[in-house]
Amino acid sequence: MKIGLASPNSDYGVAPGEMARDLEQRGYDSLWVGEHSHIPASRETPHPSGADLPKFYWHMRDPFVSLALAAAATTELKLATGVCLVLEHEIIDLAKSVATLDECSNGRLLFGVGVGWNKEELANVSSVSWSQRYNAMRETIAALRVMWAEEESGYEGSFVNVAPSWVYPKPTLPQGPPVLMGCQGRVGLRHAAEYADEWCPLDIGFRDVAKGVGWFRDAVTAAERDPDTVAITMYCFQPPSGEVMARYAELGVHRVVFSAPDDADSHHRFLDRHQALVEEFATKD
Repeated sequence: MKIGLASPNSDYGVAPGEMARDLEQRGYDSLWVGEHSHIPASRETPHPSGADLPKFYWHMRDPFVSLALAAAATTELKLATGVCLVLEHEIIDLAKSVATLDECSNGRLLFGVGVGWNKEELANVSSVSWSQRYNAMRETIAALRVMWAEEESGYEGSFVNVAPSWVYPKPTLPQGPPVLMGCQGRVGLRHAAEYADEWCPLDIGFRDVAKGVGWFRDAVTAAERDPDTVAITMYCFQPPSGEVMARYAELGVHRVVFSAPDDADSHHRFLDRHQALVEEFATKD
């Protein structure tokens, strides 16, 4: 399996370039950073875990700037948005940011996407209603793929409208970087099965991970796609162990992403503590 690390990417944590160099040297395949442009002070939407909102949510760095710094510090490490909240971006700017990072890193970007969980955060920056967020994301990804693939392109839909335009640079692949979808509820799972290049669920989202993987592969088949062509990256929010890693390998999981602490001291202790798992389970291309 591949092994990645999800960083809180907080402004009081490890700098992206330093972290990326460390991960590449230790045998990790990818660095993952999330996105919250802001946290509305109303705090009306509870965190999905039911716990208090962790401190780093207020302190997240910009994912594209952070991954650009990580790209400059490494040569092979994959650079992943985990996840980009695509509905919080103006689409042409997003197309350019994604393509620029992918082109400048020689195709190392993994474009993780999602709709988010914070209702008021989306409402602050978008006219898309919460009930239509998945439909709007589908159009957004379709429009991005058109703009990346075609020299002169436009898109007309219910949520996205772009007049025929030249949008550059282009990514390294005509269809754009792989789209990895971090959705796992009933609706999100169906969307990922229908048009994502890869699925990225959270292990804490299922009572039985094996059943969740089975549900997804059934959904991919129902969408008339080959489950063997849609890889699975499992976000391991629970403490990783050899038993857990072996189980995910048995299920055919392509990549496991460890969830790192937010402060620098804890981060380095975390990497040291789990280095044996990387050496045992990580595979090279």
